[in-house]
Amino acid sequence: MNDPASNVPVRPVQRVVIVHGYQSSPDANWFPWLQSALEAEDIGVTVVPLPDPDDPGKAAWEDAVSTALGVPDATTVVVAHSLGVVTVLRVLETLPEPWELGGLVLVAGFTEPLEALPELNGFLATDVAVERVATSIRERTVLRSDTDPFVPPEASDDLARRLRARLQVYPGAGHFMAEDGVTRLPALLDLIRST
Repeated sequence: MNDPASNVPVRPVQRVVIVHGYQSSPDANWFPWLQSALEAEDIGVTVVPLPDPDDPGKAAWEDAVSTALGVPDATTVVVAHSLGVVTVLRVLETLPEPWELGGLVLVAGFTEPLEALPELNGFLATDVAVERVATSIRERTVLRSDTDPFVPPEASDDLARRLRARLQVYPGAGHFMAEDGVTRLPALLDLIRST
């Protein structure tokens, strides 16, 4: 990984910011489980409640994430799911340099319009300078499924390539939602611990 501060000792994760996606909320899917697991290890957790998740507004979502994230550092990890991924990447893109983030874990991530969700085309009309953002993030991982009904595998694969991130594939996990049987993600917890 490209490490902007390779000579600085890495401190353990102290704070995790979790960002949900379209038609979701902080108490959906695996977010409450992850929050509880991290808090049990004395890690501070913020699960960002995004405004109007059924009709997302780009500026409102970015403001909510920016407020929750504040100034990231090497002890901060951001976890984002689905449309939250694009939002997080856009917020990171606007941070004044230099900045650093300890880890970024993107679940069912993408940055371009999706054939399965044309109602989001306006939200996704502009791309993100993913390659530039990557240089300020110590650890980058993209998780995807092979059975996602919304995000094609190649969209997540392309995001991982552009971020120079590790790619992990979870067979049969759908879109990583409770409806897909995903209410816990132990591998995600392990990733955060190892950051």
